Amino acid sequence: QVQLVESGGGLVQAGGSLRLSCAASGRTFRGYTIAWFRQAPGKAQDFVAAVRWGPGITYYADSVKGRLTISRDAAKNTVYLQMDSLKPGDTAVYYCAARVDDTFFYGARNPYDYWGQGTQVTVSS
Repeated sequence: QVQLVESGGGLVQAGGSLRLSCAASGRTFRGYTIAWFRQAPGKAQDFVAAVRWGPGITYYADSVKGRLTISRDAAKNTVYLQMDSLKPGDTAVYYCAARVDDTFFYGARNPYDYWGQGTQVTVSS
């Protein structure tokens, strides 16, 4: 069993930065795909970014390319989402998700087995 704990959310002005963390307990992330999804009020949960832990391959939604960066730290068993040039449209609850598989399509929420509790990101204009 894997438990995911997100942290790093908060309130920031447009153009600012935040770094979200997703820490795993229970086992290492080896062999996993880890992703970030977000859900704005009244909207569906959307894919943001993902990383294949082993090869370090990353994927991004078009809306965040060039502004958000997903990375991993093996020593800390943690995945980060560096968020720069934030916009009010980035306001959402951000969720970390994981699945012990690196071959499935990363952009759909259904395959992921483990989810964090979510962390709120609010970007003011």
